[in-house]
Amino acid sequence: MQTRRMAIIALLILSGLVLSGAPIHAATAPKVEQIGASDEPGLPDALKKALEPKGYRITLEDGSEWCKIWLRDSVPASGKSDVEGALFPQLAESTLIGVISFAKTGATDFRGQGLKPGVYTMRYELLPNDGNHLGVANSRDFVLLVRAADDPDPSATFKFNDLVELSRKATGTRHPGPINLAQPESDTAPAVIKDDQAHTIFVGKLKMQSGDPLLIGIVVKGKAAE
Repeated sequence: MQTRRMAIIALLILSGLVLSGAPIHAATAPKVEQIGASDEPGLPDALKKALEPKGYRITLEDGSEWCKIWLRDSVPASGKSDVEGALFPQLAESTLIGVISFAKTGATDFRGQGLKPGVYTMRYELLPNDGNHLGVANSRDFVLLVRAADDPDPSATFKFNDLVELSRKATGTRHPGPINLAQPESDTAPAVIKDDQAHTIFVGKLKMQSGDPLLIGIVVKGKAAE
């Protein structure tokens, strides 16, 4: 009798039912939802004014919030149409493209370095075109994370080494905090997708001062292959 009862229970489970009669739900995909203007603690007023009046909340497969993103409202263009190895030559190095907020521990940059909960600016940068960085990522395009309190002026520009030094403060290590950028295959935005390396990528459109929106993918969860 006991064996028969266990067989029935197993059959119910395989049919997508539990004893209470409720269905067993398959894992959902990560998703994005639109939210209002940023009210993140510690975000300087000048940065708030430079951001779009809407943001995006990214949740993971288990329904937990991972991060929130606000893109810059009007992004200056570099004036270039081609830069060696770059996906987004329209962006000048060190340009602010937005801010990202992590509410809990567990987030990392693309190197796998832990990030403390808080809000960070995202400034565009190119991976140095030298032998030390070969194979690190599929493209040279990254943003470097800087603690918002250390980066209050959205219109500021930085030399590469100065931006790296600011980003090191965000990680607390001798390395800056990079997040890889990707070229989305679809122009659907906003969206959240996963690539073949299981990276979670937020897809959005930057409002460029040139008038042409720039479709961009930001790897909000995932790190470089080891």
